[in-house]
Amino acid sequence: MSLREYARKRNFEQTSEPTDRSRVKKSAKPRFVIQKHAATRLHYDFRLEMDGTLKSWAVPKGIPLIKGEKRLAVHVEDHPLAYADFEGSIPKGQYGGGTVMIWDFGTYEFSERYPGKTLESGQLHFVLHGKKLEGEWGLVRLKSEENQWLLIKHGADAAPITKEMDDTSARSQYTMAEIAETGAIWESRPARNKKRRLGAGPVEIPKFVEPMYAKPVSQPPAGDWSYELKFDGYRAVALKGGDEVRLLSRNEKDLGKKFYPVVEAVAELDCRDAIIDGEVVALDANGRPSFQLLQAFEKGDEKPPLFYYVYDLLQLNGTDLRARPLADRKALLKELVEDGPDTIRYSVPFEVELEDLLEKARSFGLEGLIGKQVGSQYESGKRTGAWIKLKLVSSQEFVIGGYTPPAGGRKYFGAIIVGYFVEDTFHFAAKVGSGFSEKSLKELYHQFEQLSRDDCPFVDLPEKRNGRWGQAITPAEMLRCHWVDPKLVCQVQFTEWTQDDKLRQPVFLGLRTDKEPHEVVRE
Repeated sequence: MSLREYARKRNFEQTSEPTDRSRVKKSAKPRFVIQKHAATRLHYDFRLEMDGTLKSWAVPKGIPLIKGEKRLAVHVEDHPLAYADFEGSIPKGQYGGGTVMIWDFGTYEFSERYPGKTLESGQLHFVLHGKKLEGEWGLVRLKSEENQWLLIKHGADAAPITKEMDDTSARSQYTMAEIAETGAIWESRPARNKKRRLGAGPVEIPKFVEPMYAKPVSQPPAGDWSYELKFDGYRAVALKGGDEVRLLSRNEKDLGKKFYPVVEAVAELDCRDAIIDGEVVALDANGRPSFQLLQAFEKGDEKPPLFYYVYDLLQLNGTDLRARPLADRKALLKELVEDGPDTIRYSVPFEVELEDLLEKARSFGLEGLIGKQVGSQYESGKRTGAWIKLKLVSSQEFVIGGYTPPAGGRKYFGAIIVGYFVEDTFHFAAKVGSGFSEKSLKELYHQFEQLSRDDCPFVDLPEKRNGRWGQAITPAEMLRCHWVDPKLVCQVQFTEWTQDDKLRQPVFLGLRTDKEPHEVVRE
């Protein structure tokens, strides 16, 4: 197809769409764009930059996200490259009249596993790198109809798309209704409410800095300490350079796609560059942090209030602040965020007696407190004891090494078998049989199937006899167990460690992707 068909269908005196003569410099890597299009019928236009144009397919039922899922994709006329930046309204009565949103955009490459698949052959296999989508997809032409193709999800399942993400432009952060109200827009726009009081111009995004860690203690030490709440969420380092923001876990994994409201909020802060240390937290109906609700947000199952509680500032406007005293860093952080978006909240140091603070935290069912030595510097990647954590509710990460078969009316499995690392050896901690929903049982089981192994990964199993709390795994019970490679990290809440070094009353809270398995040790 040529751009003649595109031009024939449009009256460019009536529509703000780019013309067939619009020129855009060819990008270094081929681009893709997906435009949500509320025309006569709502659909998604999937476009790949190829041979100087955008090869285009209309996908009526949206992009497939689950491995093996197929969606009808109707091959339509080629569009000019400039169309990749079009977001706005096409007047009624014009071809495709309605609202157009840039739903996702990015770059792509063809899969090296299928070098012979081309547009002419009727088969394409490609990898997308977008703001919302990341992974492998394919297009296959149906033999019966020349213009009818199937868009197929290959590789692993894609990250879920929440309702809010589905109705938010990846370019402007506007909703479909807001785009319709603003009228025609051709060119990318800055996100809403972004005001720059500092000098404009490109700013290099700071490099990742590993966060400082808190040392677990059972009793508060002597000395001059400042205490803050311990949040039950994802530790996250925000890197801001100009309008660009990255949100990374403590082991440098991307959290931005999961928790995009935080990225948008950090982008609005009035500074040229910054490195911020904090925690992404979901709050329940009583305003308390809930790790399980955070998991639900991550999966798109629920939409609880999401906040970024910030507690340290490592860099601001090109100045490294890590050697400055704690109080100075906190003061600069408070000033930076106090007029910022509501999503960002300053972690307040409490100026009350520690015992009163502990009692209040217990009454609210909070996880614990973080203590910071007054005057201390920020020591990246270290656990020096200048930061401590006092836990009121016992909870920590463990690694899954196996599972028991289901019993009674439960499907998929009965309990997970978890442990922790001591250097390079993997040690058993507990069987965890509660805290699962039917959905989480199914999802975990499918991941277990991919990690299945024949031998037991724990160095201290089997045990000769059952322990006092019934947590031991004897040789007889091991015959019933299924084993997996210890790669999945989960959060477990429990009442205490027993005298035989097992967890008492453990409850599964959810998987964690922000920590590597070999980092999981007994706290």
